[in-house]
Amino acid sequence: TLIESVLYEGVRARRGEADAEPGACRELRGLEMVAEVLMVDQRPLGRSSRSNPVTAIGAYDELRRLFAGSPQAAALGLTPGHFSFNLDLGRCPDCRGTGTQEVDLQFLGTLEVVCERCQGHRFRPDVLAVTVRGRNLSETLELTVEEAMVELADQRGLVRKLRLLEQAGLGYLRLGQATSTLSAGEAQRLKLAAYLREAPGAGALAAKGGRAARKRGGPWRRLLLFDEPTTGLHLSDIALLYRSLRRLVQRGDGVVVVEHQLDLIARADWIVDLGPGGGSHGGQVLWCGPLDGFLDEGEGPTAEELRRHLDWQPRRRLGKRVPAA
Repeated sequence: TLIESVLYEGVRARRGEADAEPGACRELRGLEMVAEVLMVDQRPLGRSSRSNPVTAIGAYDELRRLFAGSPQAAALGLTPGHFSFNLDLGRCPDCRGTGTQEVDLQFLGTLEVVCERCQGHRFRPDVLAVTVRGRNLSETLELTVEEAMVELADQRGLVRKLRLLEQAGLGYLRLGQATSTLSAGEAQRLKLAAYLREAPGAGALAAKGGRAARKRGGPWRRLLLFDEPTTGLHLSDIALLYRSLRRLVQRGDGVVVVEHQLDLIARADWIVDLGPGGGSHGGQVLWCGPLDGFLDEGEGPTAEELRRHLDWQPRRRLGKRVPAA
């Protein structure tokens, strides 16, 4: 509620972009220091079967250039456009690059079946005849991110972008897997990988005046808000996620994470602890300050559990609740 309803919707209302009434708040201070505030939630990325992990991070362009640069493609007169799902140059004319078709079953609704013409491979036969490392483009898109990083290790630009997916804990995804099939947590981490790809002040930020702001000495940093990104993650993946979040901070962006996972909380720079209970039993600021102070002086269930989790021995304890900053 504090981060999404009050902060995020409050910022959007202030900038004339709000879709909903923001939460009650006397004022928002410090917004002049950031050019953009983004909510990185777990909502699906879209339902298009043409959207996949490599298109989301801009790596698909590298693949298209790789295949178009092969001797086979040159002999056939194929360009990078022939290896696109979105252009008629090389995609299957029946399924239009989706690999599937919908069959109307009248009263039973529609059924999605594999395209009879391309057998789910999405492209025309001449495009599929072009191979790199013994695989055509359709077969290459069936590789996982980790497999592709090994097989195409000499393609530095491509591997650099694929590493963003690996660092976000998505190394097991297939390159061509439709984003509509991803879980909520996977969709959120894919958004994180896409933000890591952007240089500060690039992408959507430039469209909102971020680039111009940098030229005239104004703010260009972003504030990214994450809603429980550790959902469903193994501890090793949480470590990867933390490193990705830290990279955003190191390059100048701000990161706020709504989280209950103790391992991630233990790596935070600054803690805002709300409680003491949930729902109508909460809403009070129990702590607002650095992690060490929270471990030494924080009160409430989160502070107690975190000390137990880290086997932390407080250096000092206060007899009263720490006032909120």
